Amino acid sequence: MNTPATADELRAQRKQEAARHAASFVEPGMVVGLGTGSTSAFFIDELGRRWNREGLRFKGIPTSERSAQQARELGIELTDFSEQTRIDLAVDGADEVLRGRLTLIKGLGGALLREKIVAHAADRFVVIVDDKKLVDKLGTTAPVPIEVTPFGWECAAERLGRLGARAPKPRMDRNGQLYVTDGGNMIIDCHFGPIEDPLYLFTEIAKIVGVIESGMFLDDVSEVLVATEHGIDRLTATERRV
Repeated sequence: MNTPATADELRAQRKQEAARHAASFVEPGMVVGLGTGSTSAFFIDELGRRWNREGLRFKGIPTSERSAQQARELGIELTDFSEQTRIDLAVDGADEVLRGRLTLIKGLGGALLREKIVAHAADRFVVIVDDKKLVDKLGTTAPVPIEVTPFGWECAAERLGRLGARAPKPRMDRNGQLYVTDGGNMIIDCHFGPIEDPLYLFTEIAKIVGVIESGMFLDDVSEVLVATEHGIDRLTATERRV
């Protein structure tokens, strides 16, 4: 007798389906941005299947060492910006997606700076989420990750508190140590609550000395593939900036 799938297993299955759909966009000779996180891992796995079973050939630019290792283990050829400054397609997950505008919060996977660099370099940036990631206001369920320099992070945290972040503190890893990004920086997860004016907050965060980048993606997304119990919804928007 088969045990019924749990809710988490069903969500994972739906995200895998969306990842397969996104992987179908990859064509021979493309340069592809490889995101970071559990959803992106499904996408990379599917690309590995196409690479090894279908003979599909392309070059990948990973947004983290974790994604790079996964791609290498699957045999996928990697490149970097010293060789390619243009990306045909980038695919990644998100922590929240604002309905109707396709603006995002990303970075809980710890690679927000590299993810944003890749997104900006891509001609087409596709995001994969399940329907639980859709929100009416950014900040409803997820904090805003802020990547900062290690030197003077306390000053940046104090300024973020003035903007409304509740007790901003640096992220810690599973061992209770300061989390360090692949670029050697720190992340402060800022809980602002529902954000009324994302553009204003994004602009004010960017003014803080020591802030390298925020996890607010306001105008980067081409489309969002939403995994639902009824299938995949494809969301696009002509006006993406809030």
